[in-house]
Amino acid sequence: MVTNLPTPAEPLKIGTRGSPLALAQAHETRARLGAAFELPEEAFEIVVIKTTGDDRSMIDADRPLKEIGNKGLFTKEIEEAMLSGGIDIAVHSMKDMPVQQPEGLVLDCYLPREDTRDAFVSLKYKAIADLPEGAVVGTSSLRRKAQLLNRRPDLTIVEFRGNVQTRLKKLGDGVAEATFLAMAGLNRLGMDDVPKTAIPTGDMLNAVAQGAIGIERREDDLRAKEMLAAIHDHETGLRLAAERAFLGALDGSCETPIAGLATLDGDTLTLKGEILRTDGSEALTDEVTGPTAEGPTLGRQLAETLLARAGEGFFDWK
Repeated sequence: MVTNLPTPAEPLKIGTRGSPLALAQAHETRARLGAAFELPEEAFEIVVIKTTGDDRSMIDADRPLKEIGNKGLFTKEIEEAMLSGGIDIAVHSMKDMPVQQPEGLVLDCYLPREDTRDAFVSLKYKAIADLPEGAVVGTSSLRRKAQLLNRRPDLTIVEFRGNVQTRLKKLGDGVAEATFLAMAGLNRLGMDDVPKTAIPTGDMLNAVAQGAIGIERREDDLRAKEMLAAIHDHETGLRLAAERAFLGALDGSCETPIAGLATLDGDTLTLKGEILRTDGSEALTDEVTGPTAEGPTLGRQLAETLLARAGEGFFDWK
């Protein structure tokens, strides 16, 4: 039983980025914890922390992420606040998270996973196949860019950074004829009116951990550990253990186009992975199947298989 539960006088501080989607994820975390322990909203305080990746000057400049940094862009300041005691837990989109956490922090709580698919978003067209030759598509994701060029090398890709609302505005302003968003984000924001088409994972495999929310804590915070255990989704944890082991073995970052998705069927886990050359000129895919409990091993095994097929220099920037 959890002792010393938070109160309105001494609330549990939940750290998050300030975008509408990040706040929606923090609110979901607060609601789940409140329901699990019959606590009012006032027993929690949502603390918005601006990260390097949220710097408007970087977003507006449309600089590629590879020129700014890596996944830590969206987590560093939040994790520093947790280590200093400014917040108690942190809510993250798992596809933004580095595989390794800073010393003293643990990531072992995941909420039930949302739709993992990418959404094709356009005011004119319904699908990638409908785009005319030479059409301009906006995306800040190297994975999506490589996957798209692998299938449609005739298209022109432009940088398209920012949160969901920023990207939709750019689309409306005619910066591009189409873009991509995560179905999970659109669902969590209730954005049913966005002109979108969900892309089957067989056509465009999603980013590792896409659609999953992770909650990070200090390793020595036993209260947070016990509270988060009550809302942890076991199935999502099993799937992400395999996917993140796959990513870690590939040394994945925002500079490497990698996709991966684990699915469960009883006690059997299937992990499909894809790696691409940065210019989309070549894509390698494979999958492994085995006992669910061996997910991390399967992830590393799949990475080794794809790396052996790829050879040296596969991820070199082009």
